Amino acid sequence: MIAKELRVSAYAICVEDGQILLARWVAPAGERLWTLPGGGLDHGEDPVDAAIREVEEETGYTVAIDALLGISTLHRPRPRADQRQADFHALRVMYEGHVTGGTLRHEIGGSTDRAAWIALADVTGLERSEVVDAGLALHRIRPPDGRVSGP
Repeated sequence: MIAKELRVSAYAICVEDGQILLARWVAPAGERLWTLPGGGLDHGEDPVDAAIREVEEETGYTVAIDALLGISTLHRPRPRADQRQADFHALRVMYEGHVTGGTLRHEIGGSTDRAAWIALADVTGLERSEVVDAGLALHRIRPPDGRVSGP
């Protein structure tokens, strides 16, 4: 039997002066991918609060959330630690935000190892998670139904 896994997460897209705030995620096997600051909701946590908390944890910045951009979903098989596959479904709530305080720093002891402002023109050349492209598409298109493409 294939295990079903649902992960609900929240992310903040912070774009200023032609740059986007990103964090570099480190996979358990050591792979490193740039991603949006954000992550999984704690049980009972509001998605806005989760996005604010995650940005601070991963970048050192405090942010204000300006707008709900939409929802991004991902559904695919995912390897599990026990060598089996899981039926993985990610539901990612995407917000537009802006920095209100703090100082840029790297996370210590978390899921990311770097934080940086990256020029939007340089994003396509990065090793990155698909969440970056999904967030940027929502930020650019701002679809009325909150999703970039159909189900």
